Amino acid sequence: MSPIKLLALFFQLERKDFLRSPSFDTSLVILILMGLGALYFAVVFVGLGIGIYFIAEEVAPQNPFGWINQGLWVFWLADLIFRYMGQKMPITKIKPLLGMPISKSNIVVFSMLKSVVSPFNWLYLFLWIPLYIVLLQQDLDPLGVTTWILGVALLFLANNFLNLWANNSQWVFALALGALIAAGAGKYFELFDLKAFSGGLFEALYQTPATLLAAMAWLAFLVWGSYRFFLAGMFLDDRFSVKAEVARTTKMAWLDSMGRMGIFLKNDLRLITRNKRAKMAVLTGIFFLFYGLLFFTNAIEVYQGAYWKVFAGIFVTGGFLFSFGGFVPSWDSSYYPLMMTQRITYADYLKAKWWLIVWATLASTVLASFYALMGWEVYLAVLAGAAYNVGINAHLVLLGGAFVKTPIDLTSAKKAFGDKQAVNLKTMLIALPKIALPMGIYALGQWIWDAQGGYLLLIGLSLLGFGLRNPVLRWIERIYKKEKYDTIQAYKPKS
Repeated sequence: MSPIKLLALFFQLERKDFLRSPSFDTSLVILILMGLGALYFAVVFVGLGIGIYFIAEEVAPQNPFGWINQGLWVFWLADLIFRYMGQKMPITKIKPLLGMPISKSNIVVFSMLKSVVSPFNWLYLFLWIPLYIVLLQQDLDPLGVTTWILGVALLFLANNFLNLWANNSQWVFALALGALIAAGAGKYFELFDLKAFSGGLFEALYQTPATLLAAMAWLAFLVWGSYRFFLAGMFLDDRFSVKAEVARTTKMAWLDSMGRMGIFLKNDLRLITRNKRAKMAVLTGIFFLFYGLLFFTNAIEVYQGAYWKVFAGIFVTGGFLFSFGGFVPSWDSSYYPLMMTQRITYADYLKAKWWLIVWATLASTVLASFYALMGWEVYLAVLAGAAYNVGINAHLVLLGGAFVKTPIDLTSAKKAFGDKQAVNLKTMLIALPKIALPMGIYALGQWIWDAQGGYLLLIGLSLLGFGLRNPVLRWIERIYKKEKYDTIQAYKPKS
């Protein structure tokens, strides 16, 4: 079969899978919302591409092009982080294809091509093309501008394959995370200047067109590495079968004193220690510990405001809360209908989840103590974020769980974020107070008193939320009971 016919076959199968899916209505709504979001970002990118050079002329009139090069690393890093958190994995629904007369290499190539046409890639055309036109109208070398824009575009495209590789390979993720931590530490301890490094790197694409070959080589290496990695796992008895292992008994007797709630805590802790996807959620929470380096080191001028420190404090201590707690009760979806037939109460179930989130938040706060080296005000922002996560956000993630009815396949090798979530108005409204409300509370305290007063007001209201945990959990319990049968129906296997 020719490559063109093969691609046509793949696209036809994708179209039929989309149209015949049991959740076609939901998928269509999500697709429309994504389209509207893509249209919005396309307009924003066109405006940024046209205006960024003129903004640079106002900020750095002596060398506006150099100013763009010095700050481009921030944009590149933000792109990589957002890809990791939000880009959907393209290697999906390939199990039926493995039984067809189609080579594994063709399946991998098609899946990687699907990732290339992701909005995370083609939306950048609305940025690079206007910027290229604007730069050509300036007093710059046309050849240098051409190689520069091509090199920058290739480096951002390379993030696509670095993200695919890191999302599925723990050692690649560890290397990437280690590099980011080293860069943040180097910036903070002034071992090297990221601005100067970024400026020199991207300036070389303009001054020496031959350096475009280096960008092409980096992209080619990531494409080759991703291809080899996915091709090596294209076997039914490797990626998709449940491997039999020797059972391990973990008694966790120290939780017996907590009664039935302790049983649920044991189940969650066993899930985290035994399941790859749950471990990935914990690893993501650890990654968030270093998220504050972008905000507390003053590496990015835009993030130097006090409000952004509150934002960082929420994420530094709330990584587990968002990555694991945001998928309650989906972690139990495989046996949720059976669990609802047992003599258990939602009160014990929700309290167990709540305490697990609280313990993880407190552990994150202790692990984030190294931020105290940057000043007591920085660690005060971390403490305020931890207090808000314990007192308010822990309740909000459980409340949102009543409406997010997306099952998680624990036998899949994908990480939790790879699944399509049930997007609806309720979950969006519940998500807003997780981030926007603490910044508003801090702003009110700062307006009435000062910066410290803002933090203290945030901590005080969070302690109030912690004190009212029992009536709040009872209210959430009533909502779970109301949504019980819809949740059971959502978690039943689709025929």
